[in-house]
Amino acid sequence: MGKKIHTIPKVDTVLTLPSLVELLAKHPRPTVLTAVRNVLATLRIFSVNGTLHESIDELRLCSLIEIELENIVAPNLRAVVNGTGVVIHTNLGRSLLAKSACRQMLEVAERYSNLEIDMATGERGERYSHVESLLCELTGAEAAIVVNNNAAAVLLALSGLAAGREVVVSRGELVEIGGSFRIPDVMKMSGGILKEVGTTNRTHLKDYQRAISAQTALLLKVHTSNFSVVGFTAEVSIEQLVRCGRGAGIPVMADIGSGSLLDLSRYGIPGETPVQEYIKAGVDIVTCSGDKMLGGPQAGIIFGTREMIALLRKEQLLRALRIDKLTLAALEATLRLYRDERQAVAEIPTLRMLTAQPGELRAKATSFLRRIRPKIPASVTLSVIAGHSQVGGGSLPLLELPTFLMAVAVDGSTPQQIDASFRGGRTPVLGRINKGRYLLDLRTLQETDIAAVVEAMKVIGQSHAREFL
Repeated sequence: MGKKIHTIPKVDTVLTLPSLVELLAKHPRPTVLTAVRNVLATLRIFSVNGTLHESIDELRLCSLIEIELENIVAPNLRAVVNGTGVVIHTNLGRSLLAKSACRQMLEVAERYSNLEIDMATGERGERYSHVESLLCELTGAEAAIVVNNNAAAVLLALSGLAAGREVVVSRGELVEIGGSFRIPDVMKMSGGILKEVGTTNRTHLKDYQRAISAQTALLLKVHTSNFSVVGFTAEVSIEQLVRCGRGAGIPVMADIGSGSLLDLSRYGIPGETPVQEYIKAGVDIVTCSGDKMLGGPQAGIIFGTREMIALLRKEQLLRALRIDKLTLAALEATLRLYRDERQAVAEIPTLRMLTAQPGELRAKATSFLRRIRPKIPASVTLSVIAGHSQVGGGSLPLLELPTFLMAVAVDGSTPQQIDASFRGGRTPVLGRINKGRYLLDLRTLQETDIAAVVEAMKVIGQSHAREFL
């Protein structure tokens, strides 16, 4: 039991405490001072509110300061545990990278690289060449280029191919996705002139045909991303649109969003057309993300004919939108895994999680519980229930993937309190609340998450009956 402090001490007094002297030896003095001042300021607020004990244990005070110091020096961007069941979770960084992609990034980060040098000639090379051949090999595209995200890919394509001319788009595809990214706004920024056809729920081939004029630069089809229109609907297929474009001599562009390179229907995930199918259908320009269904780093990939990609390479905007060496390294390593579908599904975390079957997830839940239970307080109760996961990232919004969930209950704590406590841990744990229960989805929990989950359960299990001070 530490010595009692009967009044809130001054900063100078606190700095003489033995535990604080140790902290000063480990951390810069200004950082320790900030932690001390923050804790003392909080205690004064409690004192004014009448919620502070009459006396404070000296050891407890030092412990609070040490916790505050840990929070100050901790990185702002850090790892978290995704127990939400949303596989491609935009707010949590979308796709996890395969181990081979992480290794390649580290290799390139720690050393100089051949980013823009042709080793055969010794002359300046092009950074996009490191992935272009792979992208073409995997999809059948004639050429490809990569920028920093799909919004940039759409912007570059419209700017390079349609500035000052009309782009025909169905009204039902004028989408807004996360971060207020709107197709009409991007169109305006690119210099293209939007020409809407059809209605919100029904667009026909004749609508495109009537809209084509001497001012038409592109026919554009946009993936509707994170919403679906159901009921009395009609849309023009990509094959029909290509035939329409060919007949009028107008290029066709498709913004397909998620960028799947595999036919995932055989794994129980229907409705996401692979990039290869768009290329095979004759689409002139295809844009997609690298960090959604593809399972790689944030990137915007543009596939197209040699003629179209050559035009985009000349765009001045390309330099502002280009990707860096670490993204290229991660993307190349990810693409190499796609040469063998079995290897891609096994080693790319996004594909592995999406294709996990209910029996596998049930076994995973049983294994997790067996290892977690002996390490947590008796006040924490765990059980396994069936449920559903989501793809996320704006892909397949109506699809529910069967899963198994770990329900967490703590004596004296509501699901909301469990949620707040788990999010506030050293390694934040994020789950979801459904029907009055706090849940962690086994589909998105990783083996490496067990220690953080155990720590979160220990903290709330031991603290629900303990006062703050």
